[in-house]
Amino acid sequence: MPFAASSGTRIYWKLEGADDRPALVLLNSIGTDMSLWDAAVPALLGSFRTLRIDTRGHGASDAPEGDYSLALLADDVTAAMAAAGIARAAIAGVSLGGMIAMELALRHPEQVSAISVICSSATMDKGVWRDRIVQVRAGGTAAIADGALQRFISPAFAAGQPAIAASLRRNLVAQAAQGYAGAGAAIRDMELIGRIGAIACPVLVVTGERDVSTPLAGHGENLLAAMPGAKHAHLDCAHLAPVEAPAALAGALRAFLAPGADTADAAETLFEAGLENRRRVLGDAWVDRSLANRTPFNTEFQAMITRIAWQEIWSRPGLDDRTRRLLVLAITASLGRWEEFRLHVRAGLTRGGFTQDDLKEVLMQTAIYAGVPAGNTAFAEAAAVMKEIDTAG
Repeated sequence: MPFAASSGTRIYWKLEGADDRPALVLLNSIGTDMSLWDAAVPALLGSFRTLRIDTRGHGASDAPEGDYSLALLADDVTAAMAAAGIARAAIAGVSLGGMIAMELALRHPEQVSAISVICSSATMDKGVWRDRIVQVRAGGTAAIADGALQRFISPAFAAGQPAIAASLRRNLVAQAAQGYAGAGAAIRDMELIGRIGAIACPVLVVTGERDVSTPLAGHGENLLAAMPGAKHAHLDCAHLAPVEAPAALAGALRAFLAPGADTADAAETLFEAGLENRRRVLGDAWVDRSLANRTPFNTEFQAMITRIAWQEIWSRPGLDDRTRRLLVLAITASLGRWEEFRLHVRAGLTRGGFTQDDLKEVLMQTAIYAGVPAGNTAFAEAAAVMKEIDTAG
């Protein structure tokens, strides 16, 4: 594992992407690690070489006792950049990561080409953070986990993606108490609002429509007022934008950091994000065959449905994959779209998307609301697919 040494502490870092791409450093929020960016990175690697860093006290980095400062955390980032062979980079940070990005731009301007401050702030309630640090030092991160998770992601996303919500909570509870408390002290003690007007590099401020921790009102608007030249992107997400709106965030970063990018670049970002969903739902083998069978006549159509159906619809947080799969079955059976029906029956049963009992119940209900003939044909088509699956072992 690659580590950088900074003030006697090991800082874990991970470099991904082609060497000829411009460098983009990605910083996590308090209570998360570099995996915060997992869903967004695939949409960024076409344009950037990404350096992810576990902030001191988080993930695989060391978690020394005591209070940390933004200056110390900024120096940790430059140490990781040096270890990765990066002299200058754009910095994108979420929450605490955004605060570190601003400190970096002030403390090491020669190493920062641009910053993106994501769901962050330059002014936080010191009393709230003082109390939270006391809680964590007394009872560990489990003492604040439930409240933190409610701030991290929106209720709709948590309900639609329970596995992601559980992982976020599990990782937070597993974090060393001294690491969370130390980083919390950096937030408690930061003095940024009166200084960030001196930041000379380009700035993007990203706010979340459902962010209750650092919303536009009272936080994002203060950043924009203090840095008059900053650009603004407002996304439909809560506090952890890379988790809840990875494709939209990646698109905003690409548009900001690569101003020469045209519409085709944005379309490619959405296509790649949709392709990831398509592979998750249908499996690599089917998707690879579909891509291999593209022709000049249907290529644009395939790209369109990947961008819109698979990215825009299948990535929405309101419903989980199982519910969406069953809805597709009911709709395609009702409309007699049997090729698509068979495809989703096969994908759902072979990839653990639903059970045969789930399928049966959907078809029983379909027979009542769409007609017995539709239900009858659906049962026959599903049975044929199940026989093929059994024969294939």
